[in-house]
Amino acid sequence: MPPLSRIVGLLLAINVAVYGLELLLGLGGLANAFALWPMGVEGSRLAHPGYNGPHFWPWQLVSYGFLHGGNLHLMVNMFALWMFGSQIERLWGTLHFTFYYFFCLVGAGVVQLVVSTMDAAGGGAVYPTVGASGAVFGLLLAFGMMFPNVKLLLLFFPVPIKAKYFVVLYGLLELTLGVTGTQSGVAHFAHLGGMFFGLLLIQFWRGKLPLKPKYTLQR
Repeated sequence: MPPLSRIVGLLLAINVAVYGLELLLGLGGLANAFALWPMGVEGSRLAHPGYNGPHFWPWQLVSYGFLHGGNLHLMVNMFALWMFGSQIERLWGTLHFTFYYFFCLVGAGVVQLVVSTMDAAGGGAVYPTVGASGAVFGLLLAFGMMFPNVKLLLLFFPVPIKAKYFVVLYGLLELTLGVTGTQSGVAHFAHLGGMFFGLLLIQFWRGKLPLKPKYTLQR
């Protein structure tokens, strides 16, 4: 396990503190204002006329990433944030790491917002999304690209596997689960959104997109 880096440590502390508030106040009260809710469900534009429950506010694209649905949800995300994020922060520096983390978090939120809004428009359930998983999947993607040949040994996959292969396999699994609707209650498209937006930003920083950056990644 890598030593804890500065911003990763701060993110861990904030997430744990917010989870403490959830335990004191209950997730429901916080979720109404700070979880990520679909757009437009409060009106007859969607299949829920007369809906008067929580609805989308722009800040939710960030705040949803600091709420978690239970102990395991929090522990898995924070462990991955420490494991992959600390390495990436030391490689890129604090400024670029912080921008990348929130870029992936918001990108994942945008993708999930589209999916949940379409579900609600089709008459499906109106549900909130919480968790740092979208940003964490962005960090996983970055780790696989920056350290492709590092071998990972994980509890749920107890066979050494190179990071680049693990990222591809995990991404394909998330796509399959999302398309088939398997494992409902898990925001698979938010995970994929975090990886996609992370890939876009890394390719931009590498100078691989039409719009060129002032700063170019060395790896």
